[in-house]
Amino acid sequence: MTLLDRLREDVETRLEAAPDGILPIVQAGHPVLRHPAMPYDGQIDDLLPDLLVVMRETMRAAPGVGLAAPQIGISLALAVVEDAGADESDPRERSALPYRVLVNPAYEPISDEHVAFYEGCLSVRGWSAVRARHRSIRLTGHDETGTKLDEELSGWSARIVQHETDHLNGELYIDRAELRSLADDEAMGRWWGTSPDPAPAAKMLGFDLHRIHSGRPGAGPPTVADRT
Repeated sequence: MTLLDRLREDVETRLEAAPDGILPIVQAGHPVLRHPAMPYDGQIDDLLPDLLVVMRETMRAAPGVGLAAPQIGISLALAVVEDAGADESDPRERSALPYRVLVNPAYEPISDEHVAFYEGCLSVRGWSAVRARHRSIRLTGHDETGTKLDEELSGWSARIVQHETDHLNGELYIDRAELRSLADDEAMGRWWGTSPDPAPAAKMLGFDLHRIHSGRPGAGPPTVADRT
């Protein structure tokens, strides 16, 4: 059996296992999350519409604001994103991000500016941590129709795209998060979930928010908690 045959069989098996349109989300520790995804070049064009529906419905049911194909066990460079946004007073610059598909996405920073906020992940269930990311990026790639993407994103939308693209490169947000900020869902709800501002957490938990904003989080160099 060729690699393509195995891929098709895997996708078909997973689609058959999702009669309600929802699949289990792979959790940290699974090897598929730690290997770069295979670039998409039409290997499963006939199955792609059904796969994207399952990814969208799995993301929405979680609920989350993004989902990469490896998060449902499929190592292809595909992701879906969607966010309803928040009001203008939200410091995360969380404008609405309509549903869209990213095929072979890549990003690069537009400037050296970083912003740090609590972030979560559907594949690291139950935990959140402060993570610095580029405030503004240039997104490239294609959508599901093959239309080329080349655009600039800022704020929370830029964070979502960075998070999902990192998944496709075998990275998790915790790889470069400030681990002193790590909080489970109960702690987030009790202490840090009332405001997106991570400053109170930095003061109480003892981490340097200025250093994180500079793009130098404690877990490594640079490259509430809505999960992606």
